[in-house]
Amino acid sequence: MNLDAAGMLARAQAETGYEDFGDPTLPERFALAVDHLNGIGLDANGTAEADRVCHWLLTSRLEMFADRTRFPIADEVIERPMFVTGEPRSGTTLMHALMSVDPHGRALRFWEVMYPSPPPGLAGPDDPRRARADADWREINAKMPKWLHSHPYNDMLGDGLPEDERTWAFDFRVMTPTAWWRVPMQTLVGGLPTDPAAQYRIHKAMLQQFQYNRPRKYWVLKGFHGFRLEEFFDTYPDATLLWLHRDPVQVAASRTMMMADILDGIVGPVDLKVEAKNHLEMTRASIANTMSSPMVDDPRILHIPYADFIADPVATVRGYYGFCGRTLTADAEAAMRDYLAANRGDRYGKFHYSTTLLTDIGENLEDLHAEFAPFRQRFCVPIEKRD
Repeated sequence: MNLDAAGMLARAQAETGYEDFGDPTLPERFALAVDHLNGIGLDANGTAEADRVCHWLLTSRLEMFADRTRFPIADEVIERPMFVTGEPRSGTTLMHALMSVDPHGRALRFWEVMYPSPPPGLAGPDDPRRARADADWREINAKMPKWLHSHPYNDMLGDGLPEDERTWAFDFRVMTPTAWWRVPMQTLVGGLPTDPAAQYRIHKAMLQQFQYNRPRKYWVLKGFHGFRLEEFFDTYPDATLLWLHRDPVQVAASRTMMMADILDGIVGPVDLKVEAKNHLEMTRASIANTMSSPMVDDPRILHIPYADFIADPVATVRGYYGFCGRTLTADAEAAMRDYLAANRGDRYGKFHYSTTLLTDIGENLEDLHAEFAPFRQRFCVPIEKRD
């Protein structure tokens, strides 16, 4: 039985009593997402799960935009937000995690992004959405236990730190089968309509939603913004961006194994050679964009080699705060050092990957190092020897 996009939109509106999705193009985009779901051969259970997730996203979106008519949420000013970016597997999550424990900063939390309405600033400390998101993440971790090896931060459950792209799930522009798309399907991060300006509008709307009626703090955020720098800075002109840079050969190998572990829990074992080819090409495309985008040299961006960050994470944070015109306070630094001491990266077992994933698909490592040499020279990134 196929999913019915028009019927699902109408059901969400009828259940919530709200009509406005906040974007007149959403129904057309949602129909494309449903066409994709109908075309991937889901069984009855998979179709039921897809229907549940779509209904959740649609009703949550309607409720969030209705909140903006009831409360002056749109008046919230997002002032001088601090962002972290970089290639996958380049230390961005650890950097973000350290900034998130700064008592003067505010990070997105999964329980908020997954269940954004009503504004958290109007809810109490026993808000049931926290427990609901914790249960969601226990289910995710049970389905994908290997993911904890490469991403131990998932043990934060509903209090975990979503990437900025997670806000775009409510825009039906990405379909990632983790926190939302617990559907037996491959990750879909391309092929759906993109509109970076619109994507940042809903991202900003969510920051306003979560800032409303709360003590003022500065935002500390993380996402893969390199392909959208113009729209990023148009939306947040006073933002700063820390960009971590790692050896692309290690990036390609590590992200291949991480995604294989994730997909193993969703769709079963995957072909590592196919995954390696895909992730190497995605890494190449991203590095090419970094090398060609004129905005990479924007003065609001601080470029730091991964090796320097790993050598002294807190010093990197301190340097970034100074770059932003902020001071890393003693209590914030103490919280960051406590976090490092209490959260070893291998606390669920060591994450194993090898660059043989690339040689197994016919790549020559020396040729790859030569290919990426201009990038490494520009950003002071050494060849990383791990195996």
